[in-house]
Amino acid sequence: TADTEAFEFNHIYSLETVVIPTNRAMVRDDKADLIYLTAQEKYDAIVEDIRRCVKRGQPTLVGTVSIENSELLSRILKKEKIPHKVLNAKFHAQEADIVAQAGRPGAVTIATNMAGRGTDIVLGGNWQAEVDKLENPTEAQIQKIKEQWEKDHETVLAAGGLHIIGTERHESRRIDNQLRGRAGRQGDPGSSRFYLSLDDALMRIFASEKMASMMKRLGMEKGEAIEHPWVTRAIENAQRKVEGRNFDIRKQLLEYDDVANDQRKVIYEQRNELLDESDISETVQAIREDVISGVVDEYIPPQSLEEMWDVSGLEQRLKADFALDAPIQQWLDADDKLYEEKLREKILDELNAAYKAKEEMVGEQVLRQFEKAVMLQNLDSNWKEHLAAMDHLRQGIHLRGYAQKNPKQEYKREAFELFSNMLEGLKLEVITILSRVQVRAESDVEKVEEQRRQADDVPKNFQHAEADGEPSEDVSGPQAAMRQGPKVGRNDPCPCGSGKKYKQCHGKLK
Repeated sequence: TADTEAFEFNHIYSLETVVIPTNRAMVRDDKADLIYLTAQEKYDAIVEDIRRCVKRGQPTLVGTVSIENSELLSRILKKEKIPHKVLNAKFHAQEADIVAQAGRPGAVTIATNMAGRGTDIVLGGNWQAEVDKLENPTEAQIQKIKEQWEKDHETVLAAGGLHIIGTERHESRRIDNQLRGRAGRQGDPGSSRFYLSLDDALMRIFASEKMASMMKRLGMEKGEAIEHPWVTRAIENAQRKVEGRNFDIRKQLLEYDDVANDQRKVIYEQRNELLDESDISETVQAIREDVISGVVDEYIPPQSLEEMWDVSGLEQRLKADFALDAPIQQWLDADDKLYEEKLREKILDELNAAYKAKEEMVGEQVLRQFEKAVMLQNLDSNWKEHLAAMDHLRQGIHLRGYAQKNPKQEYKREAFELFSNMLEGLKLEVITILSRVQVRAESDVEKVEEQRRQADDVPKNFQHAEADGEPSEDVSGPQAAMRQGPKVGRNDPCPCGSGKKYKQCHGKLK
């Protein structure tokens, strides 16, 4: 059945589709489709076909496109007093038994188009299932069941094998072929036929008006059907159109996903490198140089006049983001030859010196572990936010077509910009956290840990009666801090008044 999708497998996945010949010669009789004017006429014809099959002892498998259709057909058959079973994934416990005996003479089984339906249908029924129902079967009982199965098997073969009825065409020829393939397995006889009406979804979309006018010109009356190979080919052409449309949709989705997939490879490659390395101090140092260089460029543009420099703004930014008190104006007043590049190096040296002092206080190993944890945590959180932004971008990118722009190219361009901004934001967050982190003496840390352990040891003050009926006593101890005012969201302005988002200011320390 994959042969109908061979082009897609080859075009998208570069896979060749090969059709393996059947083990035994195919003798199934695939009859031409019957097309009726209305759905009522179609169902009447299906019921009549089922009745004929039951009369001659031929098992019938009826395929429907939905559970609703299977239940509708089941109600019609009940009204006509035709015994049948329904497979629609609603009664799992019974379905194994239904499939096992669906090949008995005159059995009628209604099934939805779920994968694997009917694969276990054995002509004449499944004698092994009958044996399994007996607690301690004797050889005589087993032999009797086998003999009865052989009679039923011959009866079904003489009646023409399993008969497949399709209540309408699916959008994909592959599913229709799967349904037909339930009959004529391993060289067994079988037959198949699809019953259609102009009310079917596929016919309404592609062939309704043209087919209806042709059927009226032929002077067809109620209950009559049109049957011709040309009609079957026309319906298959309609299915090809639907398959082509679905293929284009899947192809487009894949092309959009490839953009995110390329970014995903970069992120996970960096993440795996971080996990494998125990010392990422060199990486942190390189990031620090990039970040400081970018920050300085914002306030002191490269190759610019000194009158264009925003020295006070740079001092405030270094203090707010990196906890660095750098008297840049004093440096400039004291040294007339302190140009832009030298100033950048001096700021970086000051920041490195402050960071080195922290390392000496807490120890190299502790700081290396902290650097790695900060990098991984911020990489993961920024990547999740980036994926959400990509989804948001993708939802509305098709509107760019109204501006005579290619949505796909626009998506690639903006996705790259988002990715670049995310990486730059990640670098800034990491260096900001590492620069602003407060190092405490070991005695202070032990004191905080002791307070935390005491708080954990205090029993919770549940206000309910104990088992003996006595009310619980008030428990003295530290009470949980209550938030004053509403919770600050990550994207809300920081309450400190810096004008930055909370996640880029004090929220980083959470």
